[in-house]
Amino acid sequence: MSTLSDASARSTATYNAAADHYDDAANAFWSRFGRATVDRLALRPGSHVLDVCCGSGASALEAAAVVGAQGRVVGVDLADNLLGLARAKAQARGLRNIEFRHGDLLDLPVADGAFDAVVCVFGIFFVPDMPLAVRSLWRAVKPGGVLAVTTWGPRWMEPGTTAFWNAVREVRPDLYKGFNPWDRICHPDAVVALLHEGGADGPEAVAEAAMHPIPSPEAWWSVVMGSGYRGTFEQLDAREQARVRDANLRYIRDSAITAVEANVVYATARKR
Repeated sequence: MSTLSDASARSTATYNAAADHYDDAANAFWSRFGRATVDRLALRPGSHVLDVCCGSGASALEAAAVVGAQGRVVGVDLADNLLGLARAKAQARGLRNIEFRHGDLLDLPVADGAFDAVVCVFGIFFVPDMPLAVRSLWRAVKPGGVLAVTTWGPRWMEPGTTAFWNAVREVRPDLYKGFNPWDRICHPDAVVALLHEGGADGPEAVAEAAMHPIPSPEAWWSVVMGSGYRGTFEQLDAREQARVRDANLRYIRDSAITAVEANVVYATARKR
């Protein structure tokens, strides 16, 4: 078995930690955009679908419901805690045509050309070599099948994102980040170029402007704790964590924030 890269190990630790807030009601954006990704594919009953970086099953569960009993869905993720949530939800919904496997995007435990659709929602940007990640996904698509990559657009969760990083900089300047990993591909032309470089046929991408409701300061904190920002938070000591949390709650309350930006880019490519 291949060893995880540093980037994969960091992502795994981050989302294993984030699992305790990942499915909070405040984080409905996971299911919202996972469902939208599947809806855009117009999957047929009986299709076989691979969902990579599947998290707690937002898009995989929707795909399983669409393809029906004659179809099959495989969800793959590195975070075992998220896979546990996904399996529990599949069982609760009575979905028997879906399985969840532990696996790395760059070393997928699937056969070449085995799937009518391969989906990757909010995951490809965690791999430093994204064209390599596209090639890994593309090899699993059968001729005539489709690859769907969904990523964040510009200004993810702003203005909350800036408030979070400003609070981190106050206590740990060394952890401050001037950009997020998804910033590399937050526009349609960048995603199209990436899919081209990864060998995908005729990729297309479209941007969608969206907002995500923040009904309370605590709801914003659920976003922080149930997303990739959890990895930075876990590197703080208890005193620093308290200061960052208090600063975020105060900002949302004092600024009367009721929604943040949740812009996305949907991209697809169909194999000849």
